Amino acid sequence: MPALTLISPLDGRYAGETKELSSIFSEAALFKNRLLIEIEYLIALSEEEKIKELSGISSDDKSYLRSLYANFDLKEAIKIKNIEAKTNHDVKALEYYIKDKIKKQPALHEIREFVHFALTSDDVNNIAFSLMLKEGVDSYKSTLSKLISGLKDLAHQNKSIPLLSLTHGQPATPSTVGKEIAVFYLRFKSQLESLERIRLKAKLSGATGNWNAHLVAYPEVNWLAFSQKFIESLGLEFNPLTTQIEPHDSSAECLHAIARCNAILRDLNQDVWLYISRGIFKQRKLAGEVGSSTMPHKINPWKFENSDGNLVMANAIIIAMAEKLPISKLQRDLSDSTLLRNQGLALGYSVLALKSTLNGLSRLDVDLQKTKAELADHWELLAEPIQVVLRKLSYKNPYEILKKFSRGENISKADFQNFIKGLKIDKKVKEQLLQLSPENYTGYAEHLVNQYINQ
Repeated sequence: MPALTLISPLDGRYAGETKELSSIFSEAALFKNRLLIEIEYLIALSEEEKIKELSGISSDDKSYLRSLYANFDLKEAIKIKNIEAKTNHDVKALEYYIKDKIKKQPALHEIREFVHFALTSDDVNNIAFSLMLKEGVDSYKSTLSKLISGLKDLAHQNKSIPLLSLTHGQPATPSTVGKEIAVFYLRFKSQLESLERIRLKAKLSGATGNWNAHLVAYPEVNWLAFSQKFIESLGLEFNPLTTQIEPHDSSAECLHAIARCNAILRDLNQDVWLYISRGIFKQRKLAGEVGSSTMPHKINPWKFENSDGNLVMANAIIIAMAEKLPISKLQRDLSDSTLLRNQGLALGYSVLALKSTLNGLSRLDVDLQKTKAELADHWELLAEPIQVVLRKLSYKNPYEILKKFSRGENISKADFQNFIKGLKIDKKVKEQLLQLSPENYTGYAEHLVNQYINQ
């Protein structure tokens, strides 16, 4: 379907930026994951020695079964969708699809009723959605890692460039451009590490989580051990205590971690936008690009604005999902099912926002003249170190003296030096204070980048 006719901008306008997620979160991808689970479950049953009825499945039969999901494509997905049009049940449609696929294989056709054996739909769905989220988060982490790497480079490139800080929007103790970028580097790095520690869970335990039908059919099989081995073989963590559905707590934890990253990204976007507005960052011109339909001079920071808007969308979906998914009435209601289908939107808007910010950052250069000019206009910043040194010397009322001299005033270099010269303090200390300037009053800022941001 042409992009111009689609409802979601992720599949239309922004499809080029989110195309890697289509193969993870589309309905066809969901079908493929369900198919993989059903096939691997059938094979796992055949390898359980106490289930004699399946002992005749050969290695060739297993290869054929695995080819069903290995070669699964859109044409096959449409076949499942056509069956669903009759069953009005997506997982049952998949069961019928598999049975139809194996009817020409004699050994497999004989055991066709072991397809979806003793399972409830959510045994398949919870694993499928966890696998999809796991893969989608891997894609998200890959893009986040690129942002972290970019911030690290930006921090080191600008670690010694002094910057006028603003607290409460007012001139404050100077920092460096690199150190302020490094703050975001470390925040994102910490969140990435947190995200990597999360292990998504899954269940395989029947209609109400007790393996009731399994045990009636094969009481001699250790279904707990069987299910754990199966779940772990798919790279997920086994949850032994559930209702009909896996309660989604680990999925909610994962989504909350991404929401925190998105909040930090909004903070970064806002700060960079303000630095651009102040002239600290200049944006490189791109040939042919237009900034405004009426104002030819403009280079707008629209990549950061675009990112910010997409983060609002991302977190609206993420928070709604994370708060609702762990809640289900008694042993099961269906409200989680429709929410889980929006995992792709949550990750899609998050990845799109990351890419927009990355693109915006790649076009930035620090305006050294502007950073110096800002600091040169605010010598009153040095009231802080002066009053601290005077405290050290037990000077009478140092804070009050500096307050009277500087509060609400725009102090020049000459004003500052005349004030220092008028102080009745040791000549050596006076010379030390006279060496201060807004440009060199940056504390450990450069050292912090060197110490904590590995190159």
